[in-house]
Amino acid sequence: MNSQKIDIKSLQYDALQELVKDLGQPKYRAGQIFSWLHEKGVRSFEEMTNLPENLRKELSEKCDIVNITKKKVLTSSIDGTKKYLFELQDGQLIESVMMRYKHGNSVCVSSQVGCAMGCSFCASTLNGCVRDLRASEILDQVYEIQKDIGERVSNIVIMGMGEPLINYDQVVGFVRIVSSENALHISQRNITISTCGIVPAIIKLSKEQLKVTLALSLHAPNDDIRKAIMPIAKKYSMQEILDACDFYFQETGRRVTFEYCLIDQVNDRPEHARELAKRLKGKGAHVNLIPVNPTPENHYHEAKEKEIRLFTQILEDSQITVTRRREMGRDISGACGQLVRRSS
Repeated sequence: MNSQKIDIKSLQYDALQELVKDLGQPKYRAGQIFSWLHEKGVRSFEEMTNLPENLRKELSEKCDIVNITKKKVLTSSIDGTKKYLFELQDGQLIESVMMRYKHGNSVCVSSQVGCAMGCSFCASTLNGCVRDLRASEILDQVYEIQKDIGERVSNIVIMGMGEPLINYDQVVGFVRIVSSENALHISQRNITISTCGIVPAIIKLSKEQLKVTLALSLHAPNDDIRKAIMPIAKKYSMQEILDACDFYFQETGRRVTFEYCLIDQVNDRPEHARELAKRLKGKGAHVNLIPVNPTPENHYHEAKEKEIRLFTQILEDSQITVTRRREMGRDISGACGQLVRRSS
């Protein structure tokens, strides 16, 4: 990956038009190049057979097509979920997950190599964050998975390794490209951006005129518990974060989903459910309950079935919509909080 060259796969359509114009080419060439990159998923300029040879040569001199390489695929024997280990051009490793649902194929993509947020229940953060991913590297996770399964991806969750709103510009760039009618044309309503609560970035995202779903990793009913399991809570209070989520809803009309990882004896008590219900009442909230997934590095246990049912009932009694997340790929360490840069 030559840092002096233009990362052409990360360019928005209008920027690609400018590049083509600078090369003295007619504007329609931009559409051809964009289609090769984002519809057909080619990995070299040589494959762009409807471009003149001199243009292909000039593009290869000035631009890079950033590609990632599939190193390993694990398939769950329980539900068919696939976990992918990809190698980036600089040798770094990331993981992505493909889940099949009745409504279509959903891909969980990473936005960083590792994560620096330090949430105690998540394996992705164990070795810190090496670097942000480029938009092209996030896109390629979707493209390579589509090629592997031979089917269309209809839903994307940016919930893999990394905090998406720390890598704000590349993540927003990814969303704009992947939802473009000239690319995969995946509906923005079928794209979810997950965050542990970077307040200024939530406010900024509210004004992007995107139609994506925002998922907030809440995981606690109050600041004390949240600070104990999520270091970001020491920077932004729960009230600040919920106010930012209210602003997101006001600006976009898109309801925020609250992710809540249920940890035995930590945040799964009836009093925690009542406190959470009080905080979220009247917000049109949708809560995703996720029994914590085991990782070798933490000593947490998932909440007991009886406690999960009681927690759900308390929220529902307060007119809060609750979904219990169906945990897919747990047997291949592909479930929520289990992704890590493993090469073995």
